Amino acid sequence: MEEVVFNFQQQTWHLSAGKALYWLEEKALILSDLHLGKSAHFRKAGIAVPAGLIQEDLYRLQQLITHYHPEKIIVVGDMFHSSENNDVQYFRLWRQQFLHIRFELVKGNHDILAADLYASLHITVHDTLTLQNIHFIHEPCESEDEHGPYTFSGHLHPGVAIAGGGRQRLRLPCFYFGKSCGILPAFGRFTGLAMLAPETDEVVFAIANNSIFKITVA
Repeated sequence: MEEVVFNFQQQTWHLSAGKALYWLEEKALILSDLHLGKSAHFRKAGIAVPAGLIQEDLYRLQQLITHYHPEKIIVVGDMFHSSENNDVQYFRLWRQQFLHIRFELVKGNHDILAADLYASLHITVHDTLTLQNIHFIHEPCESEDEHGPYTFSGHLHPGVAIAGGGRQRLRLPCFYFGKSCGILPAFGRFTGLAMLAPETDEVVFAIANNSIFKITVA
């Protein structure tokens, strides 16, 4: 998967087309909004959902782990979609091969599993998390304080529109870097997009298939 190295906030970030970023100084792989269990939740409600989504998402995560060799994985909310189901048990089996890697979950609004279940999955749960003056929360921050800790969030599943030929407009997931707050793309495939309208002093990297590229904001 293609990546872009972005030096920002005096730190080094590897932005991957796999919808995650690797923080070099902390040896941390960071992602948001996996929504594991969402497909099983919808199927239980009688809604037709393609099979194999969780396997595809966790395989992509496995590829990222193999590439970056992180010491920890920070999930910025909505790792799980709802209550315990078969997808959660599939994750339990998948997790066994990476017990040497710490999973740090910044709790999102869909993360409603019991505390002892998170513990059994070897996941440490936080309301917020701060490392090296970088702050992680699930829901987007509204602070404009450029002198405070820079904040990364998820929740929105951010997207950006790209003009194509024949008056076409592509809607692509993206990494968004504002002055004091950044938003991570949704890692899970079974998610929608919330379209952003970035300003000229903000930085956006769009993701298309296995490519990632910086957007010029007009």
